[in-house]
Amino acid sequence: MGRNIRKRRSPLTVKVIAASAAVALGGGGLLYAQMNASAHESNNSAQNYTKAASATVATISCPDVGQKLTSVPDKAKQGVATELANLDKQITEAYSRLASTRQAQANDANFVQNAIIGPLKEKRAATIDRIRIDITRVGGQFNSALSQLAACTTQTANQTTAGQGNNNGGQNNNGGQNNNNGGQNNNGNNGQASAAPSASASTPVDVGIGGQAGNGPTAADFVDITKVAPNVLAKPQNTGQASTGSFTTRCGTNQNKNHNTDNVIVAPGVNNGAHHLHDYVGNQKVNAFSTNDSMLAAPSSCQNQSDLSSYYWPVVRIQNGTQDFDQNAAGGGTEGNVGKILTPVQAQIKYVGSPASKVVAMPQFLRIITGDAKTTTNGLANANAHWSCTGFENKVQLTEQYPICPRGSQVVRTFAFQSCWDGTNIDSANHRTHVAFADPASGVCGNGFKAIPQLTMRLVYNITPPTVQNGQVKNAYAVDGFPEQLHKAATDHDDFISITKNNLAAKIANCINTGKKCQ
Repeated sequence: MGRNIRKRRSPLTVKVIAASAAVALGGGGLLYAQMNASAHESNNSAQNYTKAASATVATISCPDVGQKLTSVPDKAKQGVATELANLDKQITEAYSRLASTRQAQANDANFVQNAIIGPLKEKRAATIDRIRIDITRVGGQFNSALSQLAACTTQTANQTTAGQGNNNGGQNNNGGQNNNNGGQNNNGNNGQASAAPSASASTPVDVGIGGQAGNGPTAADFVDITKVAPNVLAKPQNTGQASTGSFTTRCGTNQNKNHNTDNVIVAPGVNNGAHHLHDYVGNQKVNAFSTNDSMLAAPSSCQNQSDLSSYYWPVVRIQNGTQDFDQNAAGGGTEGNVGKILTPVQAQIKYVGSPASKVVAMPQFLRIITGDAKTTTNGLANANAHWSCTGFENKVQLTEQYPICPRGSQVVRTFAFQSCWDGTNIDSANHRTHVAFADPASGVCGNGFKAIPQLTMRLVYNITPPTVQNGQVKNAYAVDGFPEQLHKAATDHDDFISITKNNLAAKIANCINTGKKCQ
């Protein structure tokens, strides 16, 4: 998931305007993040933190090649998607090697560079060149600058861009950029012990990336929500042209445990393309090899059987020492996604309108991804994670930390998808530029984009509150993710493919435009 340069606010604007923006969209206190605004919250809890050696390598950071692609010819799309999936696989394998060679790293300060980062660069260079060949041999244009993205770097525990508490009211001190010189307490190296070296150590030291599998989350990734200042902003005022209706579709909570680790949007035709497990509701036949035709013929978990849309998100797991069915499987335990999978107790899926205009119907097979699964290394430009607790949703929304909820309160994940469409494309090369967020102050779509029904989702979980003691977190919970992303809260994301029949897309738009509440 990468940066939508044309339609996203600058990181500074996101930091300042959205010191955590979520907008009430009405009904029962339901809270959703407005457009691209994010909650970059402060950690005010009195937790004990410890520092690891500054040279400790926690993870691998590689440029996101897919987000730099602006155009891929149709005939090259499958080949390019396969190679982009290969880049993800290479990073996953390199991270696994990083995590399993701590003693060797302790004995040789050059081990990581010589045995992991150097070979990874060579593999990536060859893969990027294959992308070039795929594009140019069918007449497409390849940006030669992409060839410069082969090299990867390492990050220490306190360099990761998400999950680091700060005391600046949700803003950083360096123009909105996350780094080690501002907006952080350098306390990312907390949590359960995990062996890793400093450059000069003769024995492993605590890398501090925590977690049941040694790749997060850490104590710094959690905050007592009762100690976070309110940060929810007001929603834009409705104009006379506002579309004020809503359409709720009831598709269950994935009680039937429809899971896989594929991602048909980003990595079609590739098994385990996501490297983490998804919950699926709505369309019941979605995997890496699904086609538009096969999904149109599939059953749906939605009560309205005309809704064949696919709604899928990474699972949440409780890391209390237990395992689940995939503990020895790719995308599961073998890639650092461990613990008991939690099924939401509620999953509300609702389409809402625009405060500035009427909406047009969503096109068939429109793909939208909201949030960024790689914020730990990409930064927060495309983060759209929102975590809260029941009773706090209209007060506090968190992006960079998971909430510790008070007794009797439940954990809530909310998503508000991009609500502006370019009017032509159902997808784009980087899966972002065909859709956009409306202006957070006015709700207006820019650049000739059209307002579409905004998909909003609210997932509620029963989770025993984690506890933080002596810099360690017990009974942590976290979303599944790419292993090198360290299970940071900001990596949460959601995926959607619009598939309807019996004219449902038009009915949804009409319901919203006429101010009705339909289901």
